[in-house]
Amino acid sequence: MTSCPCGFGEAYDACCGRYHRGEATPPTAETLMRARYCAFAYGDERFLAETWHPDTRPAGPLADPELTWTGLFITGHTGGGLLEQAGTVEFTARYRRADGSSGRVRETSRFVRDHGDWRYLGSV
Repeated sequence: MTSCPCGFGEAYDACCGRYHRGEATPPTAETLMRARYCAFAYGDERFLAETWHPDTRPAGPLADPELTWTGLFITGHTGGGLLEQAGTVEFTARYRRADGSSGRVRETSRFVRDHGDWRYLGSV
């Protein structure tokens, strides 16, 4: 069993893997945040592009192959629930570079529903 990088403690296939394979859609903004983190960890460009709002999605590669993501910590959220249309998720994500150095990203991400599905809009 491979644990899911998102931190829920479940096996990847039963957790974020089902979203990456298109078998389910993330029901909340936080769930999408976790699935996107996993997509960065696995270099899943397709999932990252599909879940990035088209109005803010950059052109070109979305994942950096020089980074190994080593931990995700959700530190807060507003909205983003099952019946809501917008929300934010505050997190810290740790990484290690190919040269051995490490770092972290702290962000409050904005999410909106687009045709019923959650999409990453950008950071606050």
